[in-house]
Amino acid sequence: MSIKSTPILIASSLAFALLISSLSASSAYAAGGGGVVADPGAMQGKHFDPKGKVPSSYTVELQNGLRKTLPFEDRRDFEESKRGFIAAPAYKSIMADAGNVAWDMGSYEFLLQGKDFDSVHPSLQRQAILNMGYGLYEVVPGKIYQVRGFDLANISFVKTDTGWIVFDPLTAKETARAALELVNEKLGKRPVVAVVYSHSHGDHFGGVRGVVDEADVKSGKVKVIAPAGFMDHAVAENVYAGNAMTRRMYFQYGVLLPRSPFGHVDQSIGKNTAAGNLGLIEPNVYINQPFEKMMVDGVEMEFQNTPGTEAPAEMNTYFPQFKAFWAAENITGTIHNIYTLRGALVRDALAWSKNINSALYRYGNEAQVIFASHSWPRWGNERIQEVMRTQRDSYAHLNNEVLHLANNGVTINEIHNVYKQPESLRSQWAAHSYHGSEEHNSRAVVNRYLGYWDANPASLIPLSPKDSAPLYVEMMGGSGKIMAKGRELYKQGKYREAMEIVNKLVYAQPNSTAAKDFLADIFEQIGYQKESPSVRNSFLGAAYELRHGMPSGASPKSNGPDMIKAMTTELWLNSLAISMDSKKAAGMNFTINLSTPDNGEKFVVEMSNSALTNIKGQQANNPTLTLTVNRSELEKVMGGQTTFDQLQAEGKAKFEGDRKAFDQLRSTLTIFKPDFELMPGTKPKPAAKEDMKPKAQDPFAAQELAITAGE
Repeated sequence: MSIKSTPILIASSLAFALLISSLSASSAYAAGGGGVVADPGAMQGKHFDPKGKVPSSYTVELQNGLRKTLPFEDRRDFEESKRGFIAAPAYKSIMADAGNVAWDMGSYEFLLQGKDFDSVHPSLQRQAILNMGYGLYEVVPGKIYQVRGFDLANISFVKTDTGWIVFDPLTAKETARAALELVNEKLGKRPVVAVVYSHSHGDHFGGVRGVVDEADVKSGKVKVIAPAGFMDHAVAENVYAGNAMTRRMYFQYGVLLPRSPFGHVDQSIGKNTAAGNLGLIEPNVYINQPFEKMMVDGVEMEFQNTPGTEAPAEMNTYFPQFKAFWAAENITGTIHNIYTLRGALVRDALAWSKNINSALYRYGNEAQVIFASHSWPRWGNERIQEVMRTQRDSYAHLNNEVLHLANNGVTINEIHNVYKQPESLRSQWAAHSYHGSEEHNSRAVVNRYLGYWDANPASLIPLSPKDSAPLYVEMMGGSGKIMAKGRELYKQGKYREAMEIVNKLVYAQPNSTAAKDFLADIFEQIGYQKESPSVRNSFLGAAYELRHGMPSGASPKSNGPDMIKAMTTELWLNSLAISMDSKKAAGMNFTINLSTPDNGEKFVVEMSNSALTNIKGQQANNPTLTLTVNRSELEKVMGGQTTFDQLQAEGKAKFEGDRKAFDQLRSTLTIFKPDFELMPGTKPKPAAKEDMKPKAQDPFAAQELAITAGE
């Protein structure tokens, strides 16, 4: 294992952009939170950005008020987060096999100085400190252990008669491998006899190749256990809008923000996401029933399927021998996202609450410890029931109260200013929305049931912001008056009011540096005040791009060979239909029979009315073209390792009929790139020497998947 000792990687944002660009050549790079952007001035409290502003007097006043009113006297989380500590490794950072720093806990040590940071919401600072736990911990004496602080998630080890069952092997092979080596070093070397994927997000399966060998899984020597639907959702959930999700990730995860009191401090359920090799080994055991018991090497487990909660495929686990309840990512140290800001299908808060309630009544009466894939365990039956009820009631109240308000006429554009948790929940840390936020979660509930429209026809087909903003600017008397009024509001601490009008100005005049810098100042103060790091990062990330422009270079990669292999042919065909530019397809009509003999699949692909459709298990009687290629060879096309033309030349792809249909399809396909603006006026101008043509990319290669870690 390649491990780097305590020195911290120091990198400017420019260096980070270059790092991402250089790493992107390898499809193994995966990082929900991006690479390591440490800040040498963090320990001294210096702002990393020459344009950055310190907290205003209004922000300081707000933070001081929160310090007096939040329940800081409840220290149980701090006691529980330290309980069972065995040892920390000598190193603070872990190197990826590709040579970059995959993980660096040391870059967050500014949080351990004992200072109150006015640039960080006091509740978020508390959560960020709790997430600094680093090393090996005992959960159930002699039986269950966790390594925390090696990635966004925890990796858990259950001792069996002869080896280990590993629960959720992190995002990256390198961090999972380091965790296993730490466990074996401190507790005695034992083989891994089983791996459990609790759910279908990348930080819960991506490091599997660091703990087991695929040959042992295929032979049945090692069980890999997952909930029903795992393989479909591990890939499919983030294919169709993956490019947009990847670009939006830059805000939610604060990809460009240095680790600093003024930048990235936490990701709510962990510090950040490892930047290493993300892999996937297909499970050989699936849990299909709502409740299913299994014995693995002397350890009894009962799995509770909870589809549609934090992930489309997810399951909890109860260990009756140890009276220990594994809550996956359904019950952690935060209220989660009902809507993920980088983009995802809206979740069902009511179903989430009901699944927690089911677990409470089935296991909660006898469990003596609850632990999960994020945060820290809680011990004692009374404490367990308290936390389970708190989170159950938080999701139930969110769903029910939002719908109550909606049924009284509160719209999606008002709900975030109206919905509030009851004081009985707000006074409990387990009800705080670090990963989610009351604002965006409440809007999500309305969207789930009523959609995005507030029923005012004026908002049904509104002008685009770039078209409406000039009208507002003209009616408000021009940029001078807007800037003057905005500065007046800013000086009064009315940041959202200032944002409302200055944002219009930036859309109307995207090349105005003064307007963009001022909007960045406003965003910065709002970000400092937010409890949820996803919301904080979004405001601070937008401020950074307004000041310095959006990132250039390639994005983090997610399409490793394991992910491509897991992508079904139907999913790939569906994604081709999305990448097709329908304007280029006008007038095209053809039918292609696709056959993959090595797995026996057949498809009809039809172009009609500028739409590309496919159907599995059928073949057209009179196709324009028949394309025959083994699925194993098709995967190489999907992964960008070869092309159909190369396969045809090698005799590995057979074209029968009119080849023109294939060429027409190829001519319509777009290669998505996450290089679009999220804020106006932030896209860099092309460099003078940018006449060099980039390496051609095959449009039939699979589009990049969005990175699911930390959903």
